[in-house]
Parts: sequence; C-alpha cells; structure tokens
Amino acid sequence: MPHDRTRVLTEFDATARAYDRLTSVNPGYHRHLALSARRLGLPDGGRGLRLLDAGCGTGASTRALLEVAPAAEIVAFDASAEMLARARRKSWPSTVRFVQCSFDELDSAEGHCPVEGDFDGVLAAYLVRNLDDVDEALGTLRSRLRPGAPLVVHEYSLQNRWARTVWTIVCAAVIVPAATIATRRPELFRYLRRSVLDFDPPSTLRSRLRHAGFKQVRSESVRGWQHGIVHSFFGRRA
Repeated sequence: MPHDRTRVLTEFDATARAYDRLTSVNPGYHRHLALSARRLGLPDGGRGLRLLDAGCGTGASTRALLEVAPAAEIVAFDASAEMLARARRKSWPSTVRFVQCSFDELDSAEGHCPVEGDFDGVLAAYLVRNLDDVDEALGTLRSRLRPGAPLVVHEYSLQNRWARTVWTIVCAAVIVPAATIATRRPELFRYLRRSVLDFDPPSTLRSRLRHAGFKQVRSESVRGWQHGIVHSFFGRRA
C-alpha cells in the first residue's frame, strides 16, 4: 500500500484540533472502540496488568481501555505530537501515561522510544493500515506481549463487495465533505478512503496474524452500517 508516511503524519498533526469533533459525529466510533477493548477479555478490571495502546491518537482508544481496565497501568503512544497534545489535555488517572514514539522506534535497537518492557495486552486501533509493512508491525506487537497475552487490532477491513460500496458512498457523501468543512484539509480523509479500499480483507489480516505467531486468531465485526467494514481482530501470543 504505497503512501508517504511523513505526509500522513503531517496531516494528522494539522487536523488534530478538529479530530475529536469529527469522530464525535461518526455513529458508533467510541462504542466500537469500547467493544474492541472488551474483546481483549481482560480479567478483574485489569488489576495488576500493564497494557499498551498502540497509536493512541487523541486518546479515544485509551479511554476505551481505561473503561474496561480501570485498575491497569496503561501506556499510550503515538507519533503525532499534536494528537498527543490533545490527548494529554484530557482528564486521566495517574495510571495512564502518554508517550510520543513512532512505530519504527518501538522496535529500534537504538532504544530511542521510551515505551519499555512487555505488556499483558495490546490494543492497536486504526494503526496497522497506516504502516508500511503490516507483517513486520504485527511481529513487533507480538514481541511486546508477555506469553499468553492478547492483542486486538481494531481496524477498517472491507469483507465483501457490499462493504466496499457502502464505504465508497459514505466517504464521498459524508466523510470527505464534512472533513473539508471542519478542517479545510481534506487530504487526510481522502487518504483514509483510499487506504481502506487498498487494505486487507478480514481473511488476509487473520492470516497475517497467524503468520506472525498469534494463536486463537479470530475476528468480529460491529453492528450498524459499519458491519463488514470495522472489525476487531483478536490473537494471543503463544
């Protein structure tokens, strides 16, 4: 999936101020993140667990993790300084920490990324589709999990022709026009449309998870108009 990651990051920075407002009018956005967080299956409110929110953006996925695991330590990272600035302005308990780090740095031998140690669960929401090498990314996420710990990838993944048609129509009629009005920078949302159309269908992403060494791999979609478009992909490190 060819794209300029530096340019995409620049657009995330530029639209950070309006990002929460745009997602708030997306039916099901926060509810679906909460559903994926629950699908991690974390016991006892996360007591004693250390969780990673990979690609946290403005903190919506972090909030979803916090709601299902209020007793856990949560480390949330993102490459976008402006997205993180919006996240940090919100109210959080002392158990939540935000870190600026690119995904490439997460697995860097130089150790520049301040995300350290292993985790008892990882939520990666709307992240892997934006990375150059999905297989390598899944391997990196697996390497940060303790044995037996779960991963949920929350992602757009078009499962059939009907889903592709719905996605194309909604982008053209709603998402891109609304983003243009709100931000005057439609580039990120045009990229969103293209990247989802170009990304793996569910069966391919499940195969990638198995190839990366995850067990008990499965996926579940959401209800409503985004059924067949938004999915939770679950896997567990052996």
